Amino acid sequence: MTTIRLKKLGQLALAVPAGALATLAFAPYQHWYLAPVSLFILFFLLQNQSVKRSAAIGFLWGLGLFGTGISWVHVSIANFGGMPWLAGWTLMALLISYLALYPAVFGALFNRFNQGRPFHQLMLSGPVIWLVLDWIRGWLMTGFPWLWMGYSQLESPYASLAPILGVEGITLALVLSCGALVAAVAYRNWKPLLVPALILGFSLLAGQKQWVVPDPDNTLDVAMIQGNVAQEVKWLPSQRWPTLMKYTDLTRENWDADLIIWPEAAIPALEAQLPTFLQNLDAAARNNQTTILTGVLDQDAHGQYFNNILTLGVNNAGPYQYESAERYSKHHLLPFGEFVPFGDLLRPLAPFFNLPMSSFSRGDYIQPNLEANGYSLAPALCYEVAFSEQVRRNVNENTEFLLTLSNDTWFGKSIGPFQHMEIAQMRSLELGKPLLRATNSGLTGIVDHHGKIIAQIPQFETAVLRSKVVPTKGMTPYTALGSWPLYFYLLWSVTLSWILIRRQGGRFRDHQPEINYHD
Repeated sequence: MTTIRLKKLGQLALAVPAGALATLAFAPYQHWYLAPVSLFILFFLLQNQSVKRSAAIGFLWGLGLFGTGISWVHVSIANFGGMPWLAGWTLMALLISYLALYPAVFGALFNRFNQGRPFHQLMLSGPVIWLVLDWIRGWLMTGFPWLWMGYSQLESPYASLAPILGVEGITLALVLSCGALVAAVAYRNWKPLLVPALILGFSLLAGQKQWVVPDPDNTLDVAMIQGNVAQEVKWLPSQRWPTLMKYTDLTRENWDADLIIWPEAAIPALEAQLPTFLQNLDAAARNNQTTILTGVLDQDAHGQYFNNILTLGVNNAGPYQYESAERYSKHHLLPFGEFVPFGDLLRPLAPFFNLPMSSFSRGDYIQPNLEANGYSLAPALCYEVAFSEQVRRNVNENTEFLLTLSNDTWFGKSIGPFQHMEIAQMRSLELGKPLLRATNSGLTGIVDHHGKIIAQIPQFETAVLRSKVVPTKGMTPYTALGSWPLYFYLLWSVTLSWILIRRQGGRFRDHQPEINYHD
C-alpha cells in the first residue's frame, strides 16, 4: 500500500518539472524537442488515472509551464505596479493558477469521457480537447494565447505546417504525435507510430512547397528607430522634448530610407497636443520622399483614448491634418495595461490598477492596411500580434509586409520580449509576409517570410536598424482559409469517436449475461 502511495506521489511530483521543461522549448532557449518530451510525459502520467487525479496532474503540469513560462509578467508588476511585494506575488499566483486550470480541465476530460478507451484518449478526443481549450484560453476574458505549444516549433520540422494550418495546426500535430507515441509504448503496439510518421512525412513534403513568391523589384529600404527611452521617465513632462529630439535626430540621419518606423507610443504626448511638431515632421518626410510610421496615443472629442499608429510623409492622406490623418487604432487591448476589467472595483485597491491612460477604447477588428510610400502594410500593435486570426483577417491580396510596433520595456531583461518576438515570427511564417518590428528597447528586428530573423538590434541600445527587405506576392493556404481545416478535423474526430463508442457500447451489451427474472 505504501509503495502504491509513493508511486502516486511521484507521478504528481513529476508533473511540475515536466511542465517547466516545456518552457525551455520556447524563446530564448528554443530547445524545440523538449515540447514533445514534456507532452509525452504528461500523456503518459494521465494513463489509467481517475478523473480527480488526472485533473491534479494536469494542474501541476500547468503550474510548471506557466510558473516558469510567464514569470516575466511579475517584472511589470514589481517595477511599475506600485503594489506591495506580497500583493504582487499573490496576483502572479492567481494568474498562474488560472492558466493552469486549462491543462487541469484537459486532464479531467481526458479520462472522464474515455475510461477503457485508450485509442479515443490519445488519438481522437484528446487532441480535440486540447485544441478547444487552447481556443478558449485565447478568447476568454479577452484571451491569453501565450505559450501555445506550436510556437515552440519554429525550428522543428513541424514549422512547415504553419502556412497551411497556422500555429494551432502545429499544436495539433504535436499533441497527435505525442499521443501516438504514448499509445505505442503504453500498449506495446507499433501501429500508432504510423501517425507521427505520416505527420512528419507531410510536414517534410509541405516544406518543399513555396506558397508565396518574393518580389525583388519592389524591395523596401527601411530604417527602424530603437530609442531605448527608460519607462520610468518616458512620460515625465521634462522628458517630452528630449525624447522627441532623440527620435528626430536619429531620423534625420536616415531621410534617404523608403520607410522610417518609430515604436509604439514613441511620441510621449497625445497626438492632439503636438500639431506643429507633427506638421513639421510630416513636411520634412515629404521633402525627402519618405514616410514615417510612429506609435502615438490620442484622445478623441468624446474623451476616449486610443493607441494608434500614425502615418506621416508620403501616403494617401495628403499633408498632415489631425482630422484627416491616416491611422491604425489598436483593437485587442491589454488587460490592466490598457483597460481594467471590473475597474470600479479594482482601481481603488492599488496603483497598478490605475496606471495613466489605462482605459483605452478599441479600434475596429478589421482596418485598412497602412499605405506608406507606395507599400501596403498590415499593422498590429504590441500584444495583438499574438492573435493569429485577427492578424490574418487584416491581410489581403495587396498586403506586402506585416508591421508591429511594441514597447517591451515593461518586462526588462526577462524572457517575455523573446517570446513576443517568437510569436511575431510565427505570424510571418503563417502568412508568408516579411514582418517589420520596431520596439522602444528591443527586440527590434526584421523577419523574412520564412519566419527567420534576418536583422536585429540588441536590447537596451539606442540604435537604428537599417536594412533592405523583399516583399512577397501571393497568399498561403492559412491566409485564405484560416482555421477552417481544423474545424473539419474537429468534426471528423467527434463523429468518429461517437461511432466507435456506439459500436463498443453495442458489443458490451451483446456480451452481458442474460438474466431470468422468473427464477
